[in-house]
This record gives sequence, structure tokens and C-alpha cells, in this order.
Amino acid sequence: MIPVRGYDGHKVAVLGLGRSGLAAARALRAGGAEALCWDDGADARTRAEREGFGIVDLARDAAWEGVTALIVSPGIPHLYPAPHPIVAKAWAHGAVVDNDIGLFFRSFATEDWNLMERPPRVICVTGSNGKSTVTALLNHCLQALGVPAQMGGNIGRGVLDLEPARDGEVVVLELSSYQIELARSLAPDIALFLNLTPDHLDRHGGMGGYFAAKRRLFAEGGPERAIIGVDEVEGQYLAAEMRQEAEGGDPVIRISSGQKLSGGWSVFARKGFLAEWRKGRQMASIDLREMEGLPGAHNHQNACAAYAALRSLAVAPRKIEGALATYPGLPHRCQVVAERDGVRFVNDSKATNADAAEKALLAFLRVRWIAGGQPKAGGIDALAPHFGRVAKAYLIGEAAEGFAVALGEVPHEISGTVEAAVATAAAEAEAGDVVLLAPAAASFDQFASFEARGDAFEAAVARELGDG
Repeated sequence: MIPVRGYDGHKVAVLGLGRSGLAAARALRAGGAEALCWDDGADARTRAEREGFGIVDLARDAAWEGVTALIVSPGIPHLYPAPHPIVAKAWAHGAVVDNDIGLFFRSFATEDWNLMERPPRVICVTGSNGKSTVTALLNHCLQALGVPAQMGGNIGRGVLDLEPARDGEVVVLELSSYQIELARSLAPDIALFLNLTPDHLDRHGGMGGYFAAKRRLFAEGGPERAIIGVDEVEGQYLAAEMRQEAEGGDPVIRISSGQKLSGGWSVFARKGFLAEWRKGRQMASIDLREMEGLPGAHNHQNACAAYAALRSLAVAPRKIEGALATYPGLPHRCQVVAERDGVRFVNDSKATNADAAEKALLAFLRVRWIAGGQPKAGGIDALAPHFGRVAKAYLIGEAAEGFAVALGEVPHEISGTVEAAVATAAAEAEAGDVVLLAPAAASFDQFASFEARGDAFEAAVARELGDG
């Protein structure tokens, strides 16, 4: 745990008592603050009360007497589509509004760092897609290279639940736009912006607000190194902005999947090969094609991002190549879970929208596609250019009928459940096929989470292959 600094003896309200909220309350208490906790859910309040926290209804004006700050969990809106009423109460009573990310950056560095031979470093990863993979990939590579490392934020542990830093340690944080936009303190050593596609637009008031939230990590965080994906115009803008503001050196590393970059320091992947260029010449090349944990062009971009961050830490290219090759893949994200008679079974349950499913389809040439669930706006219409890769689709959940219409003449059947889809796809698959779960839909019609859906897929695969 990282005790929160700066609130010793103060009353601090905590709104939202999930993973990050409870961790924030514990860290505030460890730092000498009095945490006043509230959650709209009775079960969450009960859990906090069992840990000895005071439960205070923050909707009452009397609750705000002497309160210095309000710490808000990421899922709670503070501006769009409308501020949570308790956030509005905080404003009215003069309390500052922050989140656990802001508390982390004001508390992580301590006087003990002056005694360390190598000060700890913080790497922050944001973007619309690939954040979790890049964060996990970086953490894996650092540990494979013998560098002490921790991983947290939007993946794994809450930031304040991490351990105090050790000499030479690197902390890798996945940060969502929700986490970045409200943090009052941001101070990454290295910051990564992967890409930007439409998401959470109601929460940010449109694409401009969504990009502005992520841009704060760079514009206000002031990282020593900015690693920026330039396959969208927002990344191109951000890379130019960060380069213009820097004085000397190479403050920006541009990354891309699919295009060769020239000028400055760049890392890009084309036709399965990663290349690093700097000052007009190629510095290194890595063959990514046989790395099973990193299939497809989207994962090659993820590899470029991790490579650039590791190069920023002065790791040699050949050492990075060895670490990348041992990455097993992140569960539920284009994860190869089994292979039989030349047929691979891939779990990409995290592909909960068409954009993510597109990346999965593009990673393989002949797909037996398990898709469906709780439908999202637009369905799979945008994936029509890639239907030629689909040998057959097996449709599940509420979206099945609508997806069937969108598929048109593409071979398909309505399977209904993951288990039925796996059974039929496994029976019909031929050598070279990939049985791919990439739902392009949410999971909540049949499962509690995308993880539960992915687990059901893996269990069904194990039964069909005789391993379960």
C-alpha cells in the first residue's frame, strides 16, 4: 500500500467503494486522513463498514463540514453526461475533487528516494485499444529482463494498492480516459498514447472531449519521453505538439503499424517486422511473425509501443526481442488457448465492439467466427469488408438475429450459446482454420463479464478436445 501524503489530520470523502475506491480509503487512512465513505450500493457500503470505515451519506449537506477533498472512482461521471449529485455537492462546499491517480502521483515519491542508487520510474499507457496488452507486455518484459516491476491502474491492482517503490523499480500503469481526466496530479516519466477510436463519447461530450482527457497525460503530465501512435490524426497532432514544446534531445518516439515513418525517432511494424529508426538510419529490426503471444497487426503495434518504452529505459534491442518472444499473451485478448490437427482456438472475448473484433479478424486468414452477445450501436456492419476471411460464423446471444442479417450470404448459423458454437465450429474446422471468439458485442446478456464469457469458451474448447 502507498500511504497518501498531504491529508494527515484531514477529512477526505470517498465516493465509490469498488476496487480503486476501497484502496484509496485504505491508503488515506494509512496516511493519517479520516476517510468518509459512500457508495450508492448497499453491499459496497457494508464491505467498507466491515473494514472499519465511517459510512456517511454524502448527499446530506451536514456531511461536508470540515471535508477537504472528495475522491471519486473512475466509473462515476463528474461532468458529462451530467455530474453525479455528490460531485456537485463537493463543488458547492469548496472541497477539491480528485481520484486515486492524483493521490498516487502526489504520494509515490518519498524522501527515501534520495538514498536510492536508481530512482524508480513510472510508465503510463493510454489509448482506446491495446492498453491492457501493452501494460502487461511491458511488465512481462521488465521482469524477464530482471528489472523489478509492478503493474496496476486499470489492470490488476489499484494504484494505491501497489507496494512502495524499490531501488530501480519500474511501475507500469494502464490509465483510462476516466482516470486521467480528473487526476489533479500527473507526473509520468514515460507516457504512451497508442491510438484513438470512438468510445465513451457520452462521458466526454464527444470525440474532442475524449481526446482532451487523454491529452492531459502529456500536456499536464510533462513526461520525459512521449511515445505516440500516429496512425490517427489525433496522434499526429499530439506528437507534433510534444516535439514543438521540447528543447533538444528526442522527447517523442512515434509508433505505427502498417506505415513506414521517417524523421526523428520512430518504431514501426510492416509485414510482421518491427523496425527502429533514429536520425535517418535503422537501428534494429525484429521478426514478430512467429511470436504466438502477439498475433496480428494490432499486436504488432503493441509490440512497437513496448519496444519504444524499453528503449527509453536504455534496454538493448536484442534483449527486448528475447523478452517479447516469451510473452504468453493476455487472457481474453487474442489468446491462443488450444490447437488440434492444425486448428487453433483463440479467445478474444475482450473484443466487445466492432473495432476490436476487426483487429482480431485481420490477425487470421480463415476464421470460424463466434460472435454475438448484447449488441452495441452499429453492430457488425463496419466489418463487412473483412467478411471474406470468415469461413463461417456461429452467432450467440441477443445480437444473433441482427448479426445474421448483417452477414447476408456469408455462411452462418445461430448457435445461441458459446458451448453450442464451439461444438459445431470444432467439428467443422479444417487444418489452417482459426476458431475465434471475437464477439463484437457486450457480454451482459449471458455473462457477468467478458472474462466469464472467455472462460466459458475455454472450458467448451477443453471439453471438445477431450481435455476437460
